[in-house]
This record gives sequence, C-alpha cells and structure tokens, in this order.
Amino acid sequence: MVEFTTEPFDLNGFPEHARTARRAAEEAGLAVSVGPFGTSAEGDAEQALAAVTRLLRETLAVGASRISLQVSVLTDPPEQPLVPTAAPTAAPTTAPTVALDEPDSREAP
Repeated sequence: MVEFTTEPFDLNGFPEHARTARRAAEEAGLAVSVGPFGTSAEGDAEQALAAVTRLLRETLAVGASRISLQVSVLTDPPEQPLVPTAAPTAAPTTAPTVALDEPDSREAP
C-alpha cells in the first residue's frame, strides 16, 4: 500500500500536482482511494514501486513543493485477530439507592 499527500494544499480546488500523483498511481494499475487527509493506493509490489517513482518525478515537475509518502507491506489477514474480541460488559441497570427519610448530614442542626 502506498499513501501520499502533496503540497501546497489548495482549499478551493484539486491542484495539478495532486491530480498528477493520483494519475500516476491509477495508470500503474493501483486501486486508488482519495480521502480527506491523503490518497491511498493498493496493488502488487512492482506496481507500487513504479507508481512511486513516477509519482515523485511528475508531481515535483508540475509544482509540488512537498510530497509525504508512506509505503506499507500488506499481508493476508492473520488467522486470529490481533486484539481479542470480548463480549461487551453490561452496564449496571440500577442506580445507587439513597435513603430519603434520613436527615441530610449537611443540614444545620
């Protein structure tokens, strides 16, 4: 998996360097997902490496001033979850009781 963000940000549109980065990933055959904080792309290792090389070269060429990039190796899901799942515990169904017929100890005598 490759995750990337290009800068400078443009709050009013999708800058050319961002479109170029996305196109490089898509044309390398990666499955691309654009999110609010960056773009992720998945595929095999050769596709990812080709996309990263092209993404860096072409995105800088069209005006990116910064590219944040992370590459992760994904494996098949583990047979057992990393965090054991437990049945949710039930919240208490009764509130603490207060005796209403006893005088409040905070009251003046």
